[in-house]
Order: sequence, then structure tokens, then C-alpha cells
Amino acid sequence: MNRLAKFTLPAAVAAAALTLSACGGASNTGGGGDGGGDEAFSAPEDVRMIIPFSAGGGSDIAGRAIAKGLEEVTASTVTVENITGGDGAVGYSELVASKGDPGVLLASETALMVLPIAQDVNFSYEDFTPIMKLAEDYQTVMVQADSPHETCMDVINAAKKGTVTTGIAGATGPEFVAWSLIEEQFGVKFKPVVFEGGGEITTALLGGHIDVAMTNPGEAIGQFESGDLKPLCALAPERYEYEALADVPTGEEQGIDVTFAQWRGFIAPGDISEEAKQHWIEAGKAYAETEGYKEYVESNLLQKQIAYGDDFKTYLDEYHKNLESVLGEK
Repeated sequence: MNRLAKFTLPAAVAAAALTLSACGGASNTGGGGDGGGDEAFSAPEDVRMIIPFSAGGGSDIAGRAIAKGLEEVTASTVTVENITGGDGAVGYSELVASKGDPGVLLASETALMVLPIAQDVNFSYEDFTPIMKLAEDYQTVMVQADSPHETCMDVINAAKKGTVTTGIAGATGPEFVAWSLIEEQFGVKFKPVVFEGGGEITTALLGGHIDVAMTNPGEAIGQFESGDLKPLCALAPERYEYEALADVPTGEEQGIDVTFAQWRGFIAPGDISEEAKQHWIEAGKAYAETEGYKEYVESNLLQKQIAYGDDFKTYLDEYHKNLESVLGEK
């Protein structure tokens, strides 16, 4: 049980980051830091925002919101590129190849941490420059509206008696981690079906191709409101305050000792200058003060937990340690 609870620890690190002041707009010369240099940093006019997953899922929604927000607070044009494949590894490898280039960013999430532990990839989270963690996104278990399952324990009990198929975004995505934790607690096995992104999982569930799915609430809120899908429980430490999810119990209320958050943020390549790093951090702080950021967080039912630069790195260090304690044994 203790090992399952570890996944709540990074939230404490993130909470400390809330004391950071979200200061004004980004400067073209980049502020602070000890990078120095004889020539002032010149912010790139054209920026690539890599999204390592397909269109329609939470990563795509986040990447497009960030790109739009950064355009609003900087003089840069930010162009989104969905570079898919390898459960996200292809997109991250593109960022590896952009080492030192301040004109390339990536909309990042938990795959950054999972891939180097579970697969043979050419990077780790330490190869990149953490810029901003925007928010946290807890997993919600859902089924079709006419499913006989009314609680998450119904799904677990069904898995004890027979085969229950579930969708996961990438072979080692956040759903994989959360389902693995549930399997460990209850001694059951689910049959996973791998998709490229959360949007495909929702479509598969609606089409009856899988029995149950786990998603970030913002990816399926339309189907919850229409009644096509029903949420059974949220793997969050407490119930959501958002009206659309206020009646959804936590997993803990149903006896599930798993709390799992997927974080959303953006990173830059490794070996960019200190001036470039500070430029993007200041841009992130400015974005956090915009109506666009507020709308993104609220419309996608996220929990606002912000961290920048070195504080973001501290969060990732703790997250990695906790994640490795689970996936390192798989």
C-alpha cells in the first residue's frame, strides 16, 4: 500500500511551486540567470511546438493551448507539429535532435518519465530543459452508458471472473501505470488494447471495442454530459469541484488505494542557453496570467498546479523516483 501512495508525493512538491509569483510578459532578451554572454539573446521568430501524440487527445489539446498562449505573450509564431509513433518516443527523439535550439519546444506529459524506464529509448527526462508544468490531470475510469458496471469495483470484480479489455494510450502511457497499480492491489489482470491517444480510446469505448477505459476527464466530458459514457470513479485524492464531476466518487471511496495524476507542461531541448531558458520561463509565467490559460485549465477540468524551471525539475526528480519504483519491477 505504501508504494501506491507514493504517487501523491509529487503534488506536495508542486504545491510549493504555487508560491512562485506569476510575473509579467516575456522579454525578447530573456531575464535573470547566470548565463551571461557578450551578445543579448534574440528570441526566435518561428517556433516549433512538437506534440508527440496524435490529434484529439489531452496532449494535443494541451500543446495547442500552450502554442496559442505563447504566441499571445511573445513575438514568436508557434507552429504545432504532431510527430507520432513509438508511444511518444518519436516526438521526444525529435527534441533530442534539436539539442541547443531555443526555437523548438515540446508539449510534455507523463510519457517523458515512463518511456526511458519501460522502453529502450535514446533519452531520459534529464536530457531536456524543463520550462513549465501547467497543471495536473487525474485519471477517471469510464464505461458505456448501458454497461452493467456502476462502480470501479464492479469492473475489478469482473476482471477476477473473466476477461475485461481496456484501452491505453501508448504501451506505457499513464493508463498503463494506473491499471498496473490497480492490478497489483487486487491481484487481477486486464487485457490492454494500445491506441495512439486518448481520443482514439474514447472512440473505441463508444464503439464497443473495449469494455472499460481510463481517461483524463477533459477528454470525455462531452460524452459524460451527453450520457453516452458514464464515469465510475476518479483516481484523485478528493472529489472534483467542477459541477460536471462533483458526483463522481474517488477510487478511495470505493476501496481503491491508487491516486494517479498525469501532469501537463512544456519543455525545451537540452543545452539551450540560460538566457533562452529564462525567456521561455518568463513566457510561461506570462501565459499563466492570461484568460487563455484559465480557460484551458477549467474547460479541461484540470487541477492548477504550476512549477517553473528548477522547481519543475525537482518535481520531475520525485516523480521519476516514484514511477521507477513501480515500472522498474515490471
